[in-house]
Amino acid sequence: MSPVPFPYKLVATDLDGTLLRGDDTVSERTREALVAATAAGAAHIIVTGRAVPWTRGVLDDLGYKGIAVCGQGAQVYDAGAHRLLTSVTLDRQLAGLALSKLEAEIGSLALAASRDGVDGEVLIGPGYQVQEGLPAVYLEDTTAVWAAPLNKLYIQHPTLGDDELVRAARQTVGSLVDIVMAGAGIVEILPLGLTKATGLSLAARRLGVKAAETIAFGDMPNDIPMFGWAAHGVAMANAHTELKSVADEVTASNEEDGIAVVLERLLGAA
Repeated sequence: MSPVPFPYKLVATDLDGTLLRGDDTVSERTREALVAATAAGAAHIIVTGRAVPWTRGVLDDLGYKGIAVCGQGAQVYDAGAHRLLTSVTLDRQLAGLALSKLEAEIGSLALAASRDGVDGEVLIGPGYQVQEGLPAVYLEDTTAVWAAPLNKLYIQHPTLGDDELVRAARQTVGSLVDIVMAGAGIVEILPLGLTKATGLSLAARRLGVKAAETIAFGDMPNDIPMFGWAAHGVAMANAHTELKSVADEVTASNEEDGIAVVLERLLGAA
């Protein structure tokens, strides 16, 4: 009897909380499972909310040379060539209007912004709490945020939790911009209609792969559109409850090689 082929041609993995462990490394077991999946005919693509400047170093450390989807789908990035293939920017006038309406409703927000481009700076305004070690430019006055093209804004509220902030923002300005939660303390304002599925579909087209041939792994609500696009969505054990509710299955956590657990099972059936 001939072996059953690996059932997917594309393995799409989120980065933080999914492929990466808490110390920003990828386990040897997960690396080996991805290499085996690639040897079985599947491409691996990273799909992350991080914009390219916050992704590039991680990809270089991993030796990743393929296409990556960055910035919540805004950027399709050739990691081997260190160049953008596509990029979507946020309408700054519309984003400014949305921000004003939201602050009028819920009070002042701490603000950060991701500038467009491979070397686009991440600008951090007063009071915004950012993960230690990530490159950023700290501003005393957020007026400079609007001076050049942006991929997205980051917002934080002094008292509202992430879920509460997302709900309030969607209710207030959801007709103007998209609002997503990408991680703890990471609530983002994006161009309306932009999702990880947007960038993933563009990248998959370049690779000649269809949604029906894709398995996706993630951990946060911003991965929901990616799960809706892919044939099979796998949430990590550490995933947000919203993502688990739409996942086709839940695997082990990112600290317990959840990606490898699923891929090894599928490879074992091949």
